[in-house]
Amino acid sequence: MAKNTGIPTVDLSVFSTEDENEAKKKAFETIFQACSSYGFFQIVNHGIPVEFLKESLEVSRTFFHYPDDIKLKYSPKPGAPLLAGFNKQKKNCVDKNEYVLMFPPGSNFNIYPQEPPQFKEQSEELFKKLSKVCLLLESIVNEGLGLPPDFLKQYNNDRSWDFMTTLYYFSATEEGENGLTHHEDANCITLVIQDDTGGLQVRKDGEWIPVVPVEGAIVVNIGDVIQVLSNKKFKSATHRVVRQKGKERFSYAFFHNLHGDKWVEPLPKFTEEIGEKPKYKGFQFKDYLAMRLKNKTHPPSRVEDEIRITHYEIS
Repeated sequence: MAKNTGIPTVDLSVFSTEDENEAKKKAFETIFQACSSYGFFQIVNHGIPVEFLKESLEVSRTFFHYPDDIKLKYSPKPGAPLLAGFNKQKKNCVDKNEYVLMFPPGSNFNIYPQEPPQFKEQSEELFKKLSKVCLLLESIVNEGLGLPPDFLKQYNNDRSWDFMTTLYYFSATEEGENGLTHHEDANCITLVIQDDTGGLQVRKDGEWIPVVPVEGAIVVNIGDVIQVLSNKKFKSATHRVVRQKGKERFSYAFFHNLHGDKWVEPLPKFTEEIGEKPKYKGFQFKDYLAMRLKNKTHPPSRVEDEIRITHYEIS
């Protein structure tokens, strides 16, 4: 485990071989422990060149430094299921950031900025690379939960609801100002690429642990879908972004999602088969997503009134 990153670091290259070996077993154990306790770890040697990740962050920085009149040309079209294109948070929103949201390459909803000229190509290439990493991680999670081979791959076999955002957090005037309020992700698995500014924090044993940036590393967190399917055996990570004084932050987040029509409920393997009561009521994924989106578009006056996965908890 890396000493100072705050979360365990896993060398993903050990999973590129079919052979069982000590390094693979150790990496698997590290991921299993992280998913069982707080849902956060980071990966290195994941097959995406460090230089490519740096270029992607540079493209993001270039775009967000353009004046608003250029950026607003790429605002979402009405009718997209999520706000694809450039978004600026509303004045009253507790989150202080701007972002560009993208669906898979080829989606009709995508609105790519034309400047810088390489934005579209870089984003589409990054999207494909991160999607590939997620498929490997999904198979590792599948094994960690002791599910039948390829169970999650077959259950979650439609990639059209996956999406990626690149985010710009303004520098803070005072230390410790909010950039993205504490939350869990609704999806299956999230990947985060962050610059060297820092500010990402994960909640572990009631404390906020800073996720110290490591060049070329990708942060992984487990989302609500996995927590519900596993009846809380694997945990959805609670995390936030705290803005730094005088320092901007640029990042990418990739969401390995689930198709909206899918039904989500604790699997029998983690309930009746082991004599446990389900901890959640079942739900259609798009219903939950719609409520989560409303948190963003019509923020409640109190953060604690936001809809989270606890909405479906059976007390």
